Amino acid sequence: MKEKLFANIDQQRERLCAMADDIFDHPEIGHQETHALALLTDFLEEHGFQVQRGVGSLATAFRAEYVCGSGEGARIGLLCEYDALKVVGHACGHHMQGPAILGAAAALKEELPDSCGARIIVYGTPAEEGGGGKLTMLDEGCFQDIDVALMMHGSPTTCTDVRSMACTEAEVIFTGKSAHAALKPDAGRSAFDALLLSFNGIEFLREHVLEDTRMHYTVLESPGPANVVPNKAVGSFYLRSYNSAYLESLKPRFENIIRGAAMMAGVESEIRYGRTLDSKVPVLALNDIIMDNAKLVNAPTLRPPREKTGSSDFGNVMYRLPGSCIRIAFVPEGTSSHSQTFLDYGKTQQAHDAVVYAAKILAGASWDLIDHPEKMAAVKDEFVQTKAKMAQA
Repeated sequence: MKEKLFANIDQQRERLCAMADDIFDHPEIGHQETHALALLTDFLEEHGFQVQRGVGSLATAFRAEYVCGSGEGARIGLLCEYDALKVVGHACGHHMQGPAILGAAAALKEELPDSCGARIIVYGTPAEEGGGGKLTMLDEGCFQDIDVALMMHGSPTTCTDVRSMACTEAEVIFTGKSAHAALKPDAGRSAFDALLLSFNGIEFLREHVLEDTRMHYTVLESPGPANVVPNKAVGSFYLRSYNSAYLESLKPRFENIIRGAAMMAGVESEIRYGRTLDSKVPVLALNDIIMDNAKLVNAPTLRPPREKTGSSDFGNVMYRLPGSCIRIAFVPEGTSSHSQTFLDYGKTQQAHDAVVYAAKILAGASWDLIDHPEKMAAVKDEFVQTKAKMAQA
């Protein structure tokens, strides 16, 4: 079966790479990906998928499904992003994701026997770059119809991730009382003092948290001239951990720092929480299935799983069901994402190869999960057990 899947993807190569180049040449930021949406969904419809354009409140999200026979078998979820970064375009390689996912989906649709009963479900997920499109989709009931979520991403190496960082964003507003700093300083209550005290509080907290915890802060609004006691100060705070449950336990301690800083400065405080990105629940059995297929197709620059990663809205999906992302090498090892090098390599032979490698790897991994129910069961069991352990941290 895998030989048939891989041959099918090879036959699609020219079309898939042309799609990737087209999306690269028409970069669209989050929630504005109309060109990419049309390109990807037209392809899926042409290949016999039932396509829904616009999912919930997101006009540029989509869902496409093909049902083999009874549809009572494995439910394979294939997810793709297609938004660009502001100004610089596709410096994160998202233009490759849709074509790679579509190549895998089309091959599975055309080669799988009806007797397998599988469902191939493709989700187009807009606005990953800061917009958190998957968060909205989760809130609106997406991804409940799949057993496993698979993705691809361009990378300096071919590997998977062991984990991802949960991240809570907060904006803090301190409100004090303005006064002339020289003539009447006693009448003032400095909001900026409170903000500086909160920064110091975070530094003291840093000693008493788990080692994988990250805490960042900055000033969002200038407090004004030095000769005026500032009556308003606004700060931005990020709290991160590789464990969502542990990160949640840090929030009361963070809130105490903010309240304490406000009390010391004699001002009022308000915390406005922004989006929260969950940590991935590691499923090493799923990573192994994916990497076995990466070795099978001789993908370039094979490396062990990444231990050190950032945050992504895909983490929220992988916190709720088993998932994994295959990262495919297409830039020199050591290259940073969101860089000019990522952009320069966007339409190269290496990028085109990455699209095809990813399509084959995900198609092969999907077949392993479809044809071997015990592998899918093992993946689900590991997910449940690992998440339970993380909750005890």
